[in-house]
Amino acid sequence: MIHPDVIGCDIAKAHLDFFDSGLERHFRIDNTPAAISAWLDGLDGRGVHIVFEATGRYDRQLRIALETRELPYSRVNPARARDFAKAIGLLAKTDAIDARLLARMGQSLPLSTQAPDDPARHVLARLHTRRDQLVAMRQQERTRLHETEGIERDSAESHMAWLDAEVARIEMACRDVLKAEKTLQEQEARLRSIPGIGPVAALTLIAHMPELGNRSAKAIAALAGLAPFNVDSGTSRGKRHIRGGRKRIRDALYMAALTASRMPRAFKSHADQNEGGRQALQGRHHCACPQIARHRKRHHQGQNNLPTNHLTNTVASQSKSQR
Repeated sequence: MIHPDVIGCDIAKAHLDFFDSGLERHFRIDNTPAAISAWLDGLDGRGVHIVFEATGRYDRQLRIALETRELPYSRVNPARARDFAKAIGLLAKTDAIDARLLARMGQSLPLSTQAPDDPARHVLARLHTRRDQLVAMRQQERTRLHETEGIERDSAESHMAWLDAEVARIEMACRDVLKAEKTLQEQEARLRSIPGIGPVAALTLIAHMPELGNRSAKAIAALAGLAPFNVDSGTSRGKRHIRGGRKRIRDALYMAALTASRMPRAFKSHADQNEGGRQALQGRHHCACPQIARHRKRHHQGQNNLPTNHLTNTVASQSKSQR
């Protein structure tokens, strides 16, 4: 829906810049819980909608305050906000201008309202992000082993051993979060029932795709960056390409599909059809699409068992459109 009374907010580490479209006024406050709470007290029950860019940890305090007071807000992709600025011919960029831009964006476009953040899932996402960081550091050290010797090699091996222990500790913390939340535990069980989905892939999907189970199959594919988009003009029919979406989800699904493609059943016959050239990578990604869709269906039906036919006409048509 279009929101008529919108407050745009540009977020920085130290401060928040606001533009109130109802009052036609710009102002700045500190990015602290106390300052945000005082500003919200001053709204006096006004029916407003707040729009701001996704900035990771810097918008956390604002989101907590808005959700506590049950105020609607939209958290938009920064690239989308910049594209909107270009579309209306706005090239200048300052904090105040960005706040006004976001307010205008909320007035002009049907932005969806952000769903409340699940505290347990938020903790899980932070822990999983830390795990990814540790795994990346471990891979860097493993690469250095090929060109080190003596005390340098001992240092790298010692650091890798410490990283192994830290990864295990973070994974244990993730398990504790899952065990404490029955809903997340059930979702993990459904995901693990899919061939190729192991503990790491399931954890990635739970932590970084909260929409899973609440959106349509096509919406989930688009969010993951696995939906082929049309490139047509006039009588020309271009090749469909996947783009955008959440890279972390695609990486997890790729590894899951690669594992499943080696199984006697599951995706192997479909993956074999797509081997060679560009189809090799796309085929494995497409293998994951129908299973994600079926997971959503089982989420509502409360089923944990896989259907006997592992491939769907949907995936076949997607692969055909890539040729």
